[in-house]
Amino acid sequence: MTPSQPPPPNTGDTADDTASRAAASLSRYWRRNVRIMVVLLVIWAAVGLGGGILFADSLNAFHFGGFPLGFWIAQQGSIIVFVVLILVYAILLNRLDAQHHKELEAS
Repeated sequence: MTPSQPPPPNTGDTADDTASRAAASLSRYWRRNVRIMVVLLVIWAAVGLGGGILFADSLNAFHFGGFPLGFWIAQQGSIIVFVVLILVYAILLNRLDAQHHKELEAS
């Protein structure tokens, strides 16, 4: 290398490399988070709308606790499913957060 030539680019710039790895990890985190939310919301909509309204007549042929199943799902079942889905979301996000923190610590 002669004095008139510029030095080669620093390919080992760890600050930029670390920032890009952190950005990629954050992007993966949010994609997974949104995927979890969409799946859980679809389940909730299927139970609440499908079980309580769309398929209520078919479900009313069955009884649960002395009440027609369609009525029971509309009144109690969708609420119970919603609470269970909140619990599932909390558990899945705790795992996802732990995985994300491990990825950030490794980079």
